[in-house]
Amino acid sequence: MENIDPPWLKNLLDPSSYPDHPEEVRLIQTHLSWVFIAGEFVYKVKKPVDFGFLDFTTLGKRRFFCDEEIRLNKRLCPDIYLDVVPVNRQEGRFRMEGPGETVEWAVKMKHMPDEGLMSSLVKRDEIEKKDIENICSILSPFYETAKAPPGKVWLGGIDVIRENCRENFRQTKEFAGNVFPMEVFENIKGYTVEFIEKNQPLFEKRQKEGRIVEGHGDLYTANICFDRERDNVYIFDCIEFNERFRYGDIVADVAFLSMDLDFLGLCDLSAYFIEIFKEKTRDQDFFRLLDFYRCYRAYVRGKIGCFTWASAEVDQKTRSTSIEMARRYFQLALRYAGGQEGKPTLFVFMGLSGAGKSTVARAFSEHTGLKCFNSDYVRKRHVCGIPSGERRFEPFGRGIYSRRFTEKTYRALSRLAGERLVLGQSAILDATYIDKQKRDKVRELARSCGARLILVNCTCPEGIALERMRKRMLANDTVSDGRQEIYENQKQLFVPPEQSEADMVIELDTSRSVEEALNSLERLISGK
Repeated sequence: MENIDPPWLKNLLDPSSYPDHPEEVRLIQTHLSWVFIAGEFVYKVKKPVDFGFLDFTTLGKRRFFCDEEIRLNKRLCPDIYLDVVPVNRQEGRFRMEGPGETVEWAVKMKHMPDEGLMSSLVKRDEIEKKDIENICSILSPFYETAKAPPGKVWLGGIDVIRENCRENFRQTKEFAGNVFPMEVFENIKGYTVEFIEKNQPLFEKRQKEGRIVEGHGDLYTANICFDRERDNVYIFDCIEFNERFRYGDIVADVAFLSMDLDFLGLCDLSAYFIEIFKEKTRDQDFFRLLDFYRCYRAYVRGKIGCFTWASAEVDQKTRSTSIEMARRYFQLALRYAGGQEGKPTLFVFMGLSGAGKSTVARAFSEHTGLKCFNSDYVRKRHVCGIPSGERRFEPFGRGIYSRRFTEKTYRALSRLAGERLVLGQSAILDATYIDKQKRDKVRELARSCGARLILVNCTCPEGIALERMRKRMLANDTVSDGRQEIYENQKQLFVPPEQSEADMVIELDTSRSVEEALNSLERLISGK
């Protein structure tokens, strides 16, 4: 896109150009807006662009869509979206809400806490079930009051749905067979066309029942923010620029967030979100439509990734990331379309420190080619941000081994495995899993991803375990900080797994060589 920086841009980077004179002003640019973060407030100015699906090319249109943005977002964030304010010019100087001639319009908002963005909390593994419950408590009454007026119901009807899907396939056909397999394209397209034609009475029923709403339109983790101090949840940035993307079935709206949670590896939270939301809405046809709309949402995200990859303006790193993400979205869409063959398996190697679980898990990973996620590595690198080889000989349950860091570590393990399982890829987890509660959570993850769960409980005589840890300490070449003190505490807390906890529970003796343990494991898995 050509440079369209306006003459007032430089002035609006000056704190003195704002009514409350903030200490500094930061600018964030998107393809649609200039966003000025000025102290306690944020000002968003729309760019004069025309992408077909939106048109901001005149000052009048930009004012109109600023008003729409305020109207729509005040429904969910009345305390955040404040007003539409002018950018004014006087004697060659431009100011926000200043004197003189109005040259532009801006949406004025309160600045939400950056650290509270749901997308950031996901990366920090700080999203829990109570957060999902809070989101549902806001969305459920919102949809009750957002029902489409009679003159707009058609926007959620089968003709618009069919055209939206056709548009997706027209716009991505050139990428099929190049960016992603043609077979995936044809499979998803065939599923979509068949579903629409077979379910015409259902789509018509939804309109008659008042299930078409003026929804959010862009409901995913990047547009949700948590204010932990005030215990508030803000769901922001509704689509204001195109009614076709905003009006639709309630399921179409919530399917976006469910799909996004799946994509991020939070399949268990996605399932919990759907369970809670369906219970609140008492929608009997909810699950008949859910995968169709999740498939649609995933495909649209894949399409956007293709567009970014094909854009000459983006750098190589962005292109590479975009194409990788696009392929994952298309694979996820294929899953919703029922195109994945077989079930993935989540292998969990568990047991006390020194039991040999990491050694056997690593060997099994090398033998099968499956990705293995080790709890010690994840704890240090992903959760605590320290080098994986840095030793931390802290007391049991203290420091980086405190309950808080341990909970985040196990959430991170589930998320990393979930990112693969949801795409039909098997994965390996390597952690103690000494208490049943953590194993129950990993079982919930496997079930929500449609995966088999195999628990491999690694055991050996205590003397062997202690000797292994002693040698590891002397070698100082491992990520593990396991030692006798840790072993003794784990032993007190360890609850052995029962056969009912997984599709298969294997007791694996690791006192033999790695090769013997691996051969034994393969025989037990195959049932031979």
